[in-house]
Amino acid sequence: MAKDYYEILGVSKKSSPDEIKRAFRNLARKHHPDVNKEQGSTEKFKEINEAYQILSDPQKKQQYDTFGSAGPGTGGFTDFNSEGFGGFEGFGDIFDMFFGGQGAKRGRSSSRTNGEDLQYEISITLEDAFNGTEKELDIAHYIACQTCKGSGAKHGTSPTRCSSCGGSGQVRTMQRTMLGSFTQVVACPTCHGAGEYISSPCPDCRGSGKAKGRHKVKIKIPAGIESGNNLRVQRAGNQGIRGGAPGDLYVQVHVKPHNLFERDGADIVYKTKVTFVQAALGIELNIPLIDGKASLKIPSGTQPNTTFKLKGKGMNYLRGSGRGDQYVMVEIATPVNLTDEQINLLENFSKLRKE
Repeated sequence: MAKDYYEILGVSKKSSPDEIKRAFRNLARKHHPDVNKEQGSTEKFKEINEAYQILSDPQKKQQYDTFGSAGPGTGGFTDFNSEGFGGFEGFGDIFDMFFGGQGAKRGRSSSRTNGEDLQYEISITLEDAFNGTEKELDIAHYIACQTCKGSGAKHGTSPTRCSSCGGSGQVRTMQRTMLGSFTQVVACPTCHGAGEYISSPCPDCRGSGKAKGRHKVKIKIPAGIESGNNLRVQRAGNQGIRGGAPGDLYVQVHVKPHNLFERDGADIVYKTKVTFVQAALGIELNIPLIDGKASLKIPSGTQPNTTFKLKGKGMNYLRGSGRGDQYVMVEIATPVNLTDEQINLLENFSKLRKE
């Protein structure tokens, strides 16, 4: 049965690339095997990753929309290493595992394992989101061990190649079935897939090549960013094992509520109050903006909750030039604690209206 990649990610065919990426990130964080220990999380993560690999590539997406997941060129195989998930490196590895083909890479060492991605959350003001800003984060994570420089071996020594697998980290086993003999590639039992053996581990990191530490990271927050947007800082995550590349840092941005404005995408809503006399006679107001002030004429006879638009006075667009609009909603304040004179005036006004 053909897979519905749109249903897997919870998006539609009309979803933008950013919406597809956002849906993938949310699902990946939820179902990543390092986080979700429930049975089936690994298969679910692979399925999510496969769907994203197809829908995030314009050419593959078009092919999928035309032919479905079984169409030409899709194949259903995905390189999960591109998203920090250990797995096969391509069609050749899978073919070799099941049929003993020659697709697997020779001499590959898996001793260097890439580090995990990290997620960090920050809060900024609406003014920061409008102008863009730069933040410095103090991140606690795994860094390269300073004693062994990330190799995992004791000073003066170095890892040696595993003699059982020749450094590939893999060995072949023969399986006989009623259909014939099949060659299966499995992790080397001697080095446990590392391809190397450390006879004298570093005493500080115990052979892992990484240690706990802190690192200051500067990130640029672009103008127009919205709550929930993620910024990626490459190689600012956890250090890999035995010199493996660090993972990435994903910074999720939250924009704090503002005391004057409400935000709706690139638009801003501002609420102001006038008296019913001002609404009836008209008035010119000085309206605060995110970057200054503007004059707004309220015409006579303005009704409650009338909205006026200040074109181009909203937030900066995240992509491209220009700005959204600012909407001014006028509320009419009903007077309370009236004096006798004010009551008489209103009663006379009411009589005149009836006449």
